[in-house]
Amino acid sequence: MPRFFVDSALHSGATLPLPDDVARHVQVLRLRPGDTIELFNGEGGQFDAEIVEIGRRDIQVRVGEFRAVEAEPPYRLTLAQGVAGSDKMDWLIEKAVELGASAFVPLVTARSIVRLSGERAQRRQQHWQRIVQASCEQCGRNRLPAVAAAQEFGLWLASLPTTPVEGELRLLLSPRANQPLAALPQEAPRGNVTLLIGPEGGLSPDEEAAARECGFTAIGLGPRVLRTETAGIAVLAALAARWGGW
Repeated sequence: MPRFFVDSALHSGATLPLPDDVARHVQVLRLRPGDTIELFNGEGGQFDAEIVEIGRRDIQVRVGEFRAVEAEPPYRLTLAQGVAGSDKMDWLIEKAVELGASAFVPLVTARSIVRLSGERAQRRQQHWQRIVQASCEQCGRNRLPAVAAAQEFGLWLASLPTTPVEGELRLLLSPRANQPLAALPQEAPRGNVTLLIGPEGGLSPDEEAAARECGFTAIGLGPRVLRTETAGIAVLAALAARWGGW
Protein backbone atom coordinates (compact mmCIF):
# COMPACT_ATOMS: atom_id res chain seq x y z
CA MET A 1 0.00 0.00 0.00
CA PRO A 2 1.43 3.46 -0.87
CA ARG A 3 2.69 5.38 2.20
CA PHE A 4 2.96 9.15 2.48
CA PHE A 5 4.29 11.59 5.06
CA VAL A 6 1.91 14.45 5.93
CA ASP A 7 3.22 17.30 8.07
CA SER A 8 -0.02 17.97 9.93
CA ALA A 9 -2.28 16.55 12.63
CA LEU A 10 -4.20 13.44 11.63
CA HIS A 11 -7.50 12.30 13.18
CA SER A 12 -9.68 9.32 12.34
CA GLY A 13 -12.83 10.41 10.47
CA ALA A 14 -11.39 13.70 9.25
CA THR A 15 -11.42 14.67 5.56
CA LEU A 16 -8.46 16.71 4.42
CA PRO A 17 -6.55 17.75 1.29
CA LEU A 18 -3.21 16.14 0.62
CA PRO A 19 -0.15 18.41 0.43
CA ASP A 20 0.79 19.38 -3.11
CA ASP A 21 3.86 17.13 -3.31
CA VAL A 22 1.91 14.12 -2.02
CA ALA A 23 -0.97 14.85 -4.41
CA ARG A 24 1.45 14.88 -7.34
CA HIS A 25 2.83 11.52 -6.22
CA VAL A 26 -0.68 10.08 -6.00
CA GLN A 27 -1.36 11.28 -9.55
CA VAL A 28 1.89 9.74 -10.81
CA LEU A 29 0.81 6.42 -9.27
CA ARG A 30 -2.55 6.79 -11.09
CA LEU A 31 -4.54 6.18 -7.91
CA ARG A 32 -8.29 6.72 -8.05
CA PRO A 33 -11.14 7.56 -5.65
CA GLY A 34 -11.79 4.54 -3.45
CA ASP A 35 -8.11 3.53 -3.35
CA THR A 36 -6.52 3.17 0.09
CA ILE A 37 -3.23 4.70 1.18
CA GLU A 38 -1.32 5.01 4.45
CA LEU A 39 -0.51 8.35 6.09
CA PHE A 40 1.90 9.20 8.92
CA ASN A 41 3.06 12.49 10.39
CA GLY A 42 6.30 11.42 12.04
CA GLU A 43 4.94 11.31 15.59
CA GLY A 44 4.43 7.54 15.69
CA GLY A 45 1.87 5.15 14.28
CA GLN A 46 0.04 5.45 10.99
CA PHE A 47 -3.46 5.92 9.59
CA ASP A 48 -5.30 4.17 6.80
CA ALA A 49 -6.91 6.69 4.46
CA GLU A 50 -9.24 6.50 1.48
CA ILE A 51 -9.05 8.79 -1.52
CA VAL A 52 -12.51 10.35 -1.82
CA GLU A 53 -12.03 13.02 -4.50
CA ILE A 54 -9.42 13.91 -7.11
CA GLY A 55 -9.84 17.43 -8.41
CA ARG A 56 -7.84 19.51 -10.85
CA ARG A 57 -5.85 21.13 -8.07
CA ASP A 58 -6.23 18.99 -4.98
CA ILE A 59 -6.92 15.50 -3.71
CA GLN A 60 -9.21 14.88 -0.73
CA VAL A 61 -8.80 11.86 1.53
CA ARG A 62 -10.82 10.51 4.46
CA VAL A 63 -8.62 9.49 7.38
CA GLY A 64 -9.48 6.05 8.71
CA GLU A 65 -8.26 3.79 11.48
CA PHE A 66 -5.12 4.57 13.48
CA ARG A 67 -2.64 1.75 13.83
CA ALA A 68 0.12 1.87 16.45
CA VAL A 69 2.70 0.34 14.12
CA GLU A 70 6.36 1.05 14.81
CA ALA A 71 9.60 0.03 13.09
CA GLU A 72 12.09 1.67 15.47
CA PRO A 73 15.15 -0.15 16.86
CA PRO A 74 15.37 -0.62 20.68
CA TYR A 75 17.93 2.20 20.98
CA ARG A 76 18.34 5.80 19.85
CA LEU A 77 21.35 6.63 17.70
CA THR A 78 22.45 10.06 16.50
CA LEU A 79 24.78 10.01 13.50
CA ALA A 80 27.19 12.95 13.68
CA GLN A 81 28.67 12.85 10.20
CA GLY A 82 31.35 14.98 8.59
CA VAL A 83 29.64 16.39 5.50
CA ALA A 84 30.59 14.31 2.48
CA GLY A 85 30.91 15.68 -1.03
CA SER A 86 28.88 15.16 -4.18
CA ASP A 87 25.74 13.07 -3.58
CA LYS A 88 27.39 10.84 -0.96
CA MET A 89 25.61 12.61 1.91
CA ASP A 90 22.21 12.10 0.28
CA TRP A 91 22.85 8.38 -0.14
CA LEU A 92 24.24 8.04 3.37
CA ILE A 93 21.24 9.71 5.03
CA GLU A 94 18.77 7.65 3.01
CA LYS A 95 20.43 4.37 4.00
CA ALA A 96 21.00 5.41 7.62
CA VAL A 97 17.26 6.05 7.98
CA GLU A 98 16.58 2.53 6.70
CA LEU A 99 19.07 1.18 9.25
CA GLY A 100 17.42 2.95 12.19
CA ALA A 101 19.33 6.18 12.84
CA SER A 102 17.23 8.48 15.04
CA ALA A 103 18.84 11.85 14.24
CA PHE A 104 21.53 13.42 12.06
CA VAL A 105 24.09 16.14 12.80
CA PRO A 106 26.04 17.22 9.68
CA LEU A 107 29.47 18.52 10.72
CA VAL A 108 31.95 20.80 8.97
CA THR A 109 35.40 19.62 10.01
CA ALA A 110 39.02 20.53 9.30
CA ARG A 111 39.20 18.16 6.34
CA SER A 112 35.71 18.76 4.96
CA ILE A 113 35.61 19.30 1.21
CA VAL A 114 32.12 20.80 1.42
CA ARG A 115 31.80 24.00 3.48
CA LEU A 116 28.24 24.94 4.42
CA SER A 117 26.98 28.10 6.08
CA GLY A 118 24.15 30.60 5.94
CA GLU A 119 21.44 30.20 3.33
CA ARG A 120 23.25 27.34 1.59
CA ALA A 121 23.38 25.35 4.82
CA GLN A 122 19.66 25.96 5.36
CA ARG A 123 18.81 24.72 1.86
CA ARG A 124 20.87 21.58 2.36
CA GLN A 125 19.19 20.91 5.71
CA GLN A 126 15.76 21.15 4.08
CA HIS A 127 16.92 18.91 1.23
CA TRP A 128 18.22 16.26 3.64
CA GLN A 129 15.03 16.39 5.67
CA ARG A 130 13.05 15.63 2.51
CA ILE A 131 15.31 12.64 1.90
CA VAL A 132 14.53 11.46 5.45
CA GLN A 133 10.80 11.74 4.75
CA ALA A 134 11.03 9.78 1.50
CA SER A 135 13.16 7.10 3.15
CA CYS A 136 10.64 6.73 5.99
CA GLU A 137 7.85 6.36 3.43
CA GLN A 138 9.79 3.58 1.73
CA CYS A 139 11.07 1.64 4.74
CA GLY A 140 8.00 1.77 6.98
CA ARG A 141 9.24 4.02 9.79
CA ASN A 142 6.60 6.22 11.39
CA ARG A 143 8.88 8.39 13.52
CA LEU A 144 10.76 11.00 11.55
CA PRO A 145 14.49 11.43 12.32
CA ALA A 146 15.50 15.08 12.57
CA VAL A 147 18.35 16.60 10.57
CA ALA A 148 20.16 19.38 12.43
CA ALA A 149 21.64 22.38 10.67
CA ALA A 150 25.23 21.84 9.51
CA GLN A 151 27.63 23.21 12.11
CA GLU A 152 31.32 23.53 12.83
CA PHE A 153 32.82 20.53 14.58
CA GLY A 154 34.25 22.54 17.47
CA LEU A 155 31.00 24.38 18.17
CA TRP A 156 29.03 21.12 18.15
CA LEU A 157 31.49 19.43 20.50
CA ALA A 158 31.37 22.40 22.86
CA SER A 159 27.56 22.16 22.96
CA LEU A 160 27.71 18.65 24.45
CA PRO A 161 27.99 18.01 28.20
CA THR A 162 31.68 17.49 29.00
CA THR A 163 30.98 13.92 30.15
CA PRO A 164 28.31 11.47 28.97
CA VAL A 165 25.26 11.12 31.19
CA GLU A 166 24.42 7.76 32.74
CA GLY A 167 23.48 5.21 30.07
CA GLU A 168 24.78 7.36 27.19
CA LEU A 169 27.39 6.04 24.75
CA ARG A 170 29.61 8.20 22.55
CA LEU A 171 31.50 6.43 19.77
CA LEU A 172 34.21 7.80 17.50
CA LEU A 173 35.04 5.80 14.39
CA SER A 174 38.80 5.95 13.76
CA PRO A 175 41.32 3.88 11.77
CA ARG A 176 43.75 4.58 14.63
CA ALA A 177 41.52 3.02 17.30
CA ASN A 178 42.75 0.05 19.32
CA GLN A 179 39.28 -1.08 20.41
CA PRO A 180 37.26 -3.10 17.88
CA LEU A 181 33.53 -2.82 17.38
CA ALA A 182 33.18 -6.31 18.87
CA ALA A 183 34.30 -4.94 22.26
CA LEU A 184 31.12 -2.86 22.65
CA PRO A 185 28.46 -3.96 25.17
CA GLN A 186 26.27 -6.86 24.07
CA GLU A 187 23.11 -5.01 25.13
CA ALA A 188 21.89 -1.69 23.78
CA PRO A 189 22.61 1.30 26.06
CA ARG A 190 19.67 2.78 27.94
CA GLY A 191 20.58 6.27 26.82
CA ASN A 192 21.35 7.88 23.50
CA VAL A 193 24.17 6.60 21.30
CA THR A 194 26.16 9.18 19.32
CA LEU A 195 28.25 7.89 16.44
CA LEU A 196 30.87 10.38 15.19
CA ILE A 197 32.39 9.86 11.73
CA GLY A 198 34.68 12.19 9.81
CA PRO A 199 34.34 13.25 6.15
CA GLU A 200 36.61 12.15 3.31
CA GLY A 201 40.06 12.06 4.87
CA GLY A 202 38.63 11.50 8.34
CA LEU A 203 38.89 13.69 11.41
CA SER A 204 42.19 15.41 12.15
CA PRO A 205 44.30 14.17 15.10
CA ASP A 206 43.35 17.32 17.03
CA GLU A 207 39.64 16.70 16.41
CA GLU A 208 39.93 13.09 17.52
CA ALA A 209 41.76 14.17 20.66
CA ALA A 210 39.06 16.76 21.43
CA ALA A 211 36.34 14.12 20.95
CA ARG A 212 38.11 11.72 23.32
CA GLU A 213 38.32 14.45 25.95
CA CYS A 214 34.56 14.88 25.55
CA GLY A 215 33.88 11.23 26.41
CA PHE A 216 34.00 9.59 22.99
CA THR A 217 35.38 6.06 22.77
CA ALA A 218 37.36 5.35 19.60
CA ILE A 219 36.45 2.13 17.81
CA GLY A 220 37.87 0.56 14.66
CA LEU A 221 36.59 -1.67 11.89
CA GLY A 222 39.67 -3.78 11.30
CA PRO A 223 42.49 -3.52 8.77
CA ARG A 224 40.47 -2.10 5.87
CA VAL A 225 39.89 1.65 5.64
CA LEU A 226 36.30 2.31 4.58
CA ARG A 227 35.04 5.35 2.71
CA THR A 228 33.09 7.79 4.84
CA GLU A 229 29.78 6.90 3.15
CA THR A 230 30.45 3.20 3.76
CA ALA A 231 31.69 3.42 7.34
CA GLY A 232 28.50 4.72 8.94
CA ILE A 233 26.32 2.22 7.12
CA ALA A 234 28.61 -0.64 8.16
CA VAL A 235 28.51 0.39 11.83
CA LEU A 236 24.74 0.92 11.84
CA ALA A 237 24.19 -2.54 10.36
CA ALA A 238 26.59 -4.14 12.84
CA LEU A 239 24.97 -2.42 15.82
CA ALA A 240 21.50 -3.42 14.62
CA ALA A 241 22.64 -7.06 14.57
CA ARG A 242 24.30 -6.72 17.98
CA TRP A 243 21.56 -4.79 19.78
CA GLY A 244 18.40 -6.26 18.28
CA GLY A 245 17.68 -3.60 15.68
CA TRP A 246 16.70 -6.15 13.05
